[in-house]
Amino acid sequence: MKAFGKILGLVVLGLLLIVVAGGFALTHLFDPNDYKDEIRQLARDKAHIELTLNGDIGWSLFPWLGLELHEASIATLNKPTEPFADLQMLGLSVRVLPLLRREVQMSDVRVEGLNLTLSRDENGHGNWEDIGKPLPASTPAASGETAPATPPATPSESKPAAGERPLKLDIDSLTVNNARVQYNDARSGQSFSAESIQLSTEAVHDGVNIPLKLTAFLSSGQPVLRARIELNGEARFDRALRRYQLEDMKLSGELSGEPLQQKSMTFSAQGQLLADLAANVAEWNGLKLSANQLRALGELHVRDLNSEPKLTGGISIAQFDLRKFLDSVGVALPAMNDPSTLTNVELVGRLEGTKTSLALEDLALKLDASTFTGRLAVEDFARQALRIQLKNDKFDADRYLLAKSEAAASASAARQAEVKSNESSALSGPSTSPLPEAPTQVAWSSDKLLPVDRLRALDLQADLSFGMLTLDKLPIRNAELKASGQGGLITLQALRGGLYNGSFDTRGTLDVRPDIPQIGITGKIDRVPVEHFIKHDGDTPPLKGLLTLNSDLTASGNSQKALIDTLNGNASFVINDGVLINANLEQQLCQGIATLNRKTLSGEPRGKDTPFQELKGSLVLRNGVASNPDLKVRIPGLTVNGNGDIDLRVLGMDYRVGVIVEGDKRDMPDPACQVNERFAGLEFPLRCRGPLELGARACRVDQEGVGKLAGQALGNRINEKLNEKLDEKLGDKVSPELKDALKGLFKR
Repeated sequence: MKAFGKILGLVVLGLLLIVVAGGFALTHLFDPNDYKDEIRQLARDKAHIELTLNGDIGWSLFPWLGLELHEASIATLNKPTEPFADLQMLGLSVRVLPLLRREVQMSDVRVEGLNLTLSRDENGHGNWEDIGKPLPASTPAASGETAPATPPATPSESKPAAGERPLKLDIDSLTVNNARVQYNDARSGQSFSAESIQLSTEAVHDGVNIPLKLTAFLSSGQPVLRARIELNGEARFDRALRRYQLEDMKLSGELSGEPLQQKSMTFSAQGQLLADLAANVAEWNGLKLSANQLRALGELHVRDLNSEPKLTGGISIAQFDLRKFLDSVGVALPAMNDPSTLTNVELVGRLEGTKTSLALEDLALKLDASTFTGRLAVEDFARQALRIQLKNDKFDADRYLLAKSEAAASASAARQAEVKSNESSALSGPSTSPLPEAPTQVAWSSDKLLPVDRLRALDLQADLSFGMLTLDKLPIRNAELKASGQGGLITLQALRGGLYNGSFDTRGTLDVRPDIPQIGITGKIDRVPVEHFIKHDGDTPPLKGLLTLNSDLTASGNSQKALIDTLNGNASFVINDGVLINANLEQQLCQGIATLNRKTLSGEPRGKDTPFQELKGSLVLRNGVASNPDLKVRIPGLTVNGNGDIDLRVLGMDYRVGVIVEGDKRDMPDPACQVNERFAGLEFPLRCRGPLELGARACRVDQEGVGKLAGQALGNRINEKLNEKLDEKLGDKVSPELKDALKGLFKR
């Protein structure tokens, strides 16, 4: 028995020696480099690729099937001289016996100097699309012989046969050094590249965490962008469950290039990534993002991956200085009225989206001292379909308006100097000083107002409401704005709100389809204090009262000046319970009466106001000039009629005004202008000319008109004397009715 065991042991040992000797002989006596042509032909026939082996092939047989390829490249069969991939070295080893059990157990896999070149031609065809495709069959001979029809191959998922175990992958480590991927698109001119790619992993096993590290330099051609990235994390995959994860993912890097105006942005992203293809879902939990000063937290979930993906999630952006952030990424903001705006921004919202849309629901946006809540959405990326539904507590829009250009500021200063000059003259002696000159300085800016190209492409629906909105220094309560736009036509359905103790309501259209934008506006202002519209930089307004205005206006252009120069339409206005500030019409009337009396006023003009019950009229606007043919002012004891023009282009006025003494015969402030019967019914003429800001302070007695009144006043004096004589002669001898009739004859 011992002899049998000894013999059996010797046999087994002999067999092992034979196997080892055979393996040694096979690996040392058989050189695969002698069969490069056969290997290349096998690659053509089986893999349908053109394999070029410029370097040596190294290999081992047992217990590892080892392979090393040096200086190899791969091309498609239709372009064998244009390789799309080449490498300096590929080294791997596979255990032989596990292969019989459909298990791939590898030692370290190393790839050195991989260079992958992908390209599309002018027809949009990619060079990778022909990988693995055989050459087209040759045309059959003219003899009529035809090749048997071969049904086209249909792509299908590779599934193991019934009862067959799936391939099991087991790699000790994977290392890729100095790899490069290049993509070029001849049709669009775009190019992208990833260079100096370094990838390393620890053991790669199905269903366990695989630590990995990836670094690379990325770049694009149009526009020029460069980025350095580093990725760390633990990958995990389960092919049977079709579940893939990247846990504790940390992506960081730096970005620079033309869009950033050669400035740089450091960025990072962290979180837990999951793709469950069996459930058709993907998730990014514990999301953390940073980009220079910006910091954000959130989570993303995508479902229905295999049909119509739908995105849900949330995002929270911590308070940051948007102005500094934009400057750090090369975005230059235009100068605003308040340079401290956009320094305190914070956002929280819920995300919903599809392949073509993205919405921020339940939005809470803090913008400096304001808070917005509601919804922001782009319903169609291709159409730029923007949807806005926001509510705000208080918002000072003036702070965010564009500051005036140097040219506009210079023009405004010149006009104000002109107004101040006329104002000083008016205050020094409005009754006796010369009539102010008509203004000549343009009152409006030529700066561009509207981004026409953007508005033409805009698809907009906006619904905004404000608890308090400040616009052009006007505090608007409960403001509402509803607007829509599509195809270059923007419609203002409503802009309304409370203004002081009154209200306003405006509607209109903006058409940017023509080369020159066209604007149409209809509006109503109801009992709003007029002084808030006409005061300037804290100066005392020339007029006070409650304004009611109805207007229907059109204009064209893309600057304040162009819009005023083309302003046309109609308007009607009423100002109730008003006051003409620093304008004493009684004094103006007194000057006219003193002239008729051929007397000189004994006192200096008193700068007091003139209250009135009502001021009303209508306006016809033609190219920036408003004609007012029916101005009427009701003042106790006086009636004022006027007609003239308001030149909105220079904010100037030119009026002829008549003041009529009615039943109020109270004593005038100066003996030289005492009112008596002969002045009743006379229309004393005034001329008002100068900057609109002066109001009634720009009015002077019309000396030429007063001269014409002298004859009428003389007639009134004669009638007065005749009436006195009739009273003396007739006494009580005739009835009062007859006496009045006789007096009327003399008046004629």
